[in-house]
Amino acid sequence: MAFGLLLFLVLIALASRLGYVADSRDSADWKPSLDGMRVGRWH
Repeated sequence: MAFGLLLFLVLIALASRLGYVADSRDSADWKPSLDGMRVGRWH
């Protein structure tokens, strides 16, 4: 079970780093996005 949790957290962190997660925080309306997806630092 610990391995599954670790794998899940690593996958979520990787998806976040690559910009594949939507930003649903209240401050998201003024942050750069493309159709609700956060714009990465390299864009």
